[in-house]
Amino acid sequence: MAEVVVLYRTPKDAAAFDKYYAETHIPLAKKIPGLKKYAISSGPVASPAGPSGVHLVAILTFDSVADIQAGFASEAGRAAGGDVPKFASGGADLLIFDTKEV
Repeated sequence: MAEVVVLYRTPKDAAAFDKYYAETHIPLAKKIPGLKKYAISSGPVASPAGPSGVHLVAILTFDSVADIQAGFASEAGRAAGGDVPKFASGGADLLIFDTKEV
C-alpha cells in the first residue's frame, strides 16, 4: 500500500475551511482514480507538546506510489490539486510514501 498524507495548517477562517473542505474538496478528491480509502482527522490535531498548528490531516490510501502518481496526473487528480489553494489559506504539506506493516 501507499499513502498520501496532507497536513493542512491552520486557516484564516476555520469554519469556512471546514465547510468548503466537506462540501467541495472531499467530493473532488474522492474521484481520483486508484483511491482506495480516504480518512481525515476528527477534532483538534495536537502534538505531545500541545497545539500543532495543523488544522486537519487527510490520509489517502492507494495500492502503490505509481497509482498515486497516476491518480494525481489524471483530470480528477489535477482538479483536486488545483482546488487546494481555494480553501487552504494556511497552506498544506503533502507527503507521499509506501507503507508496510511491521
